[in-house]
Amino acid sequence: MDQKPKIIISSLDAERLDNLLDSLGNNQFPGKDELLTELDRADIVAPEEIPSNIVTMNSTVKFKEVSSGKEFSLTLVYPQEKHENNEIVSILAPVGSALLGLSEGDTIQWPKPGGGLLTVEIIEVIYQPERAGEYRL
Repeated sequence: MDQKPKIIISSLDAERLDNLLDSLGNNQFPGKDELLTELDRADIVAPEEIPSNIVTMNSTVKFKEVSSGKEFSLTLVYPQEKHENNEIVSILAPVGSALLGLSEGDTIQWPKPGGGLLTVEIIEVIYQPERAGEYRL
């Protein structure tokens, strides 16, 4: 009964992720099958057609922990990318794979550091490259 929300991915992100996954062996990325499953179920559209409220690669997203109301922000990145702050999550992390393609208002289960799960809601896509007209190759 735990139905996954619909996801939308840009064709550019899908191509980049396919290339990344092809370059990794299963031992390098244990969650490879899960990410492939997410990509297979996604609606893939041209970058210019991505709705502005969708989490794409390099998007910065504001979340709310449902039980406490605590808010935080993270940027979804490729594993090789460096950022000025530590508020990032790699697409290769289980949470990163789960975020890709979701939209504002969607909720996901987030692993707690000590074990267990938190439910978090996507409040806002603060920054999205496609919305900003940035289609990096």
